[in-house]
Amino acid sequence: MALFATMASQKSEEFRLRSFRLRGERMTKAQAGAIDEHLGEYEIPLDRPIELSKIFPKDRYKEIVCEIGSGMGEASSQIAFENPESGYLAVEVHKPGIGALLIRANNLGIKNLRVINEDIYLVLRDYIPDSSFDAFHIFFPDPWPKRRQHKRRLLSSEFIETLATKLKPGGRINVATDWQPYAKEIESNFANSKSFNGGVIQRPTWRPLTKFESKGLGKEHLVTDLQYFKN
Repeated sequence: MALFATMASQKSEEFRLRSFRLRGERMTKAQAGAIDEHLGEYEIPLDRPIELSKIFPKDRYKEIVCEIGSGMGEASSQIAFENPESGYLAVEVHKPGIGALLIRANNLGIKNLRVINEDIYLVLRDYIPDSSFDAFHIFFPDPWPKRRQHKRRLLSSEFIETLATKLKPGGRINVATDWQPYAKEIESNFANSKSFNGGVIQRPTWRPLTKFESKGLGKEHLVTDLQYFKN
């Protein structure tokens, strides 16, 4: 596992080519209130390496799942609510999204969910030991559609190998995207990896149809689901 980043290395990360676009942090009153009232209950602080087996002990949880980019928390909260026997970690960079997820989690009384408000690259690199997760969920990552933006796409060959190191043997990755060129690139990157096997699948019945996806389908966007297992 990587050692804690020094202050200097953390500062240099500010200039790394990120796979996300930092938008405004303007929150609704409800989102801000949820953060003030409930973040302490759900947040995993980044002050030491994260021992997920203590947060989600094996005698209570059959698997540990990480959702990368939980957005406004619609899918995260519903999946966690419907699968109380699994532990879920939602990692999201946008604080309003964290606030929205906390509202949903509190309203549903969810106890098997934790959140981190940080860049997944830094979280995996500096705080998560290898072979920690049973699964990753990556639903509708930013497609960065312009050619000059493609290098910002999350699911690069390099990042796929990072995910492989953090998965347990036989662990899975589920991806959904409504940007077909990106879907083809994801397929190609996984096909070139010796760490995974899998491909395009039908939408899993457990993956909720969110407002975001429904809006895209209304515009005749074609959604591709992909599933890969670690060799």
